Amino acid sequence: MAPFPAQCDQTLKGHKGPVNDVCYNKTGQYCLSAGRDRSVRLWNPLTGMLLHTYAGHGRDVLGVAVATDNARIASCGVDRAVILWDVGSGEILRRYTAHWERVNAVDFNEEATVLVSGSFDATLRLWDCRSSNFSPMQVIEACKDSIMSVQVKGPEIVAGCADGKVRIFDIRMGKILQDYIGPAITCARLSKDGHCVLVSTLDNTARLMDKANGTLLNEFKGHRHTEYKIESTMTNTDAHVVSGSEDGSIYIWDVLEGSLVSTLKSHEGMVTTIDYHPSDVAMVSAGEDGCIRVWS
Repeated sequence: MAPFPAQCDQTLKGHKGPVNDVCYNKTGQYCLSAGRDRSVRLWNPLTGMLLHTYAGHGRDVLGVAVATDNARIASCGVDRAVILWDVGSGEILRRYTAHWERVNAVDFNEEATVLVSGSFDATLRLWDCRSSNFSPMQVIEACKDSIMSVQVKGPEIVAGCADGKVRIFDIRMGKILQDYIGPAITCARLSKDGHCVLVSTLDNTARLMDKANGTLLNEFKGHRHTEYKIESTMTNTDAHVVSGSEDGSIYIWDVLEGSLVSTLKSHEGMVTTIDYHPSDVAMVSAGEDGCIRVWS
């Protein structure tokens, strides 16, 4: 078995215009995409079948996340709304509209009781999915610029911010860890083991940082990333780093060596979003051309 994906098995077509975000559900059986065409779509990545289209946003959808039970999804976008959906019926369960600017990213906590959204208004907002109160239960205003990425793991929220800092908020302890990287951050994601943070910045570089003390463990270069929101992620074994690029390729590096081991080309235009399968050697990528590619 290859250590990382090498071929494109499926192309999922249906979005009109660019795809801004793509992710697997928790089992990796399905994938979700968020597009400029104001829709969120649910796909079977193996058969390439479109299973459902969720329409309810007034503008581009920028982010999508899946609850642990796979029964609900959340999306956010340019219309400043965060929407909680029922996967099966396609019904809107909650619509949260307290952000003042576009909402770039959204994620659930482990129990899927709380939603966390990060916005261009430089705030993180926490929403109680069970309450009928549609105001945020907490607003975090520690960031100085647009929050580009949000990931929740245990009691921690990892926020990648355009002011060049990665911030990790421990909600239980009320503590903040900050690491100043420098250039604007478009994506910050934890490794599978939770000990490292992979940070993509607008200087053609992805960096792997030690979460506990902020040490730079390795740098990954070769891709083009100077002006758009490009995502990177680690494989489910933490052995390789995968990133999109403004030149339309997908770049894969060895984590320990920092060396480029593969370049996958199939998209027309930028590859902006990427997600790795929770257990298999597989991934999904998407971007400017509106197609979602499934790799194995």
